[in-house]
Amino acid sequence: MASIIVLFELEPDGAIDAIAATGVESAEDAEGAEPAVIAVHAAGADPDVPEDPQPYTLCGLETGPMEHTHYRPLRPGEPWYPPTLADQRCQECERALRTQ
Repeated sequence: MASIIVLFELEPDGAIDAIAATGVESAEDAEGAEPAVIAVHAAGADPDVPEDPQPYTLCGLETGPMEHTHYRPLRPGEPWYPPTLADQRCQECERALRTQ
């Protein structure tokens, strides 16, 4: 696989919880509120639209409900996932990447 797309699996109510934690009353007032990341997944890039993921992650989940992170490692040897989210990376996606 030439290129991967990094995706966030978010808590279903993460955005609501993030807004509530900020003490604001609406999503429009919650600038900077981020939903909680459950897992970081990898998907192959769509061959026709390289910035879009294929329909399924490497572990088999649908990519439609996930958030595209636009994360790219800056240097060779850096992880495929954002380093600050190492604990949330999907182990199945990681295994799939290692076997390619």
